[in-house]
Amino acid sequence: MSTERLEDAAVTAIIGQRVRPGRDREFEKWQEEVNAAAARYPGFLGTETSPPTALQPDWVVVYRFDSIAHLQEWINSATRQTLLDSGGAFFDGPATQQVVGGGAQTSDALVTVVITHHVHPDHVDEFLDWQSRMNQAKSRFEGFRGTEIFRPIEGLQDEWTTLYRFDSAEHLDTWLTSAKRQEILAEGEKFEDYRLRTIDNSFGSWFAFNEDGTEAPPPSETKTAIAVWVGLYPTVVLLTLVLSPLHMPLWIGLLIGNLLSSFIMSFLTMPHYVNPMLRRWLRPAPDEPKGKTNLIGLGIVSALTVFWCGVFYLVTKQFWTLP
Repeated sequence: MSTERLEDAAVTAIIGQRVRPGRDREFEKWQEEVNAAAARYPGFLGTETSPPTALQPDWVVVYRFDSIAHLQEWINSATRQTLLDSGGAFFDGPATQQVVGGGAQTSDALVTVVITHHVHPDHVDEFLDWQSRMNQAKSRFEGFRGTEIFRPIEGLQDEWTTLYRFDSAEHLDTWLTSAKRQEILAEGEKFEDYRLRTIDNSFGSWFAFNEDGTEAPPPSETKTAIAVWVGLYPTVVLLTLVLSPLHMPLWIGLLIGNLLSSFIMSFLTMPHYVNPMLRRWLRPAPDEPKGKTNLIGLGIVSALTVFWCGVFYLVTKQFWTLP
């Protein structure tokens, strides 16, 4: 549970928006314009946009500012209101918003649940006791990775916000459908006025972290695909060279090779090769020109590709032939 003063901590706004069918591409382009506008406001630390998945039916946009005051300045700005007016044609219903302050994020959090409750001031102690029982129960479930609870923020939101994380959608679903959760929900019947949202962060453990251990916004889907490709090519070729002397049948070789490449990509290639090499491109500073970082990133990608192609050509054609 986070106990730091929200006024002294970075603050995050999580906004969910359902988009009309067939308008996703227009919405995404509009959202990029909104994010660029937010980046020009004081205290802006970063933003992340996640498209709908099987777990989250809405587009989810996360803004992070260095203080509540700066977040309020952006949220209540005429700039944002003008942009909202221009994007209204894409929205399928009203948006939802939760604001949380501070709080450390766990490095292996792949699935995050955000729950907001309306709590009467007279029932706060009872609500916190009920939440404590809920947290103790889910902490005994496999895959649980931590929880945080945030008080309402005067002038910004009236709800209590609870975040908890599991390492996979399957483990989360086990908790959500468990008899134990239903039992505790029944005990907190007076707190049944709540909203629950699940945020899916695919490839989260490959791209998510800053040097200080906090979670950083993941790169775009295009950058993600290119970065994975940069790491996957040398990983797969090297594994093929290592496994080729075993003369395994194709279906067995691919089975074992894919398993090994998954582990190598997760624990070696991505954190120790791709992320350090492409860090400036994958997670550019908010004030860094987009065109410049893209040129630098694509230049590094091209150089790495040429390097590995040259290495593997020499290895397989000049110095050694596959058995």
